Amino acid sequence: MSALRDALRELPEAVFADLLESDDAYLIVLDLPGVSGETADISIENNKLVIEARREKALPPEFRYVREDRSLFLDAEIPLPPDATGAGADADMERGVLEIRLPKREAAPGQTIEIEDA
Repeated sequence: MSALRDALRELPEAVFADLLESDDAYLIVLDLPGVSGETADISIENNKLVIEARREKALPPEFRYVREDRSLFLDAEIPLPPDATGAGADADMERGVLEIRLPKREAAPGQTIEIEDA
């Protein structure tokens, strides 16, 4: 899980992220002001969570930018922990807060391996 934690730390400063864990899932919470469910895409590719989000900004016609620090795009690839799975994952977006729930794979049951005498 340290790779996931490190990747969240490397997101742009304008993106605040929380990582939570339960016995059966991970919850990633990202603050993405100006982003909606229609302007964000989430997928899992090569054991990475891929987030592409576009912020919508309305510029009043009588104004122009003197300084612009709020990036319009977020493209992030976040490595998943080995026990996370995209099967059954879901996401919610409310007022610019994106919550992504990633279930954990069930632990493989123990198995006894027979040893035969030669």
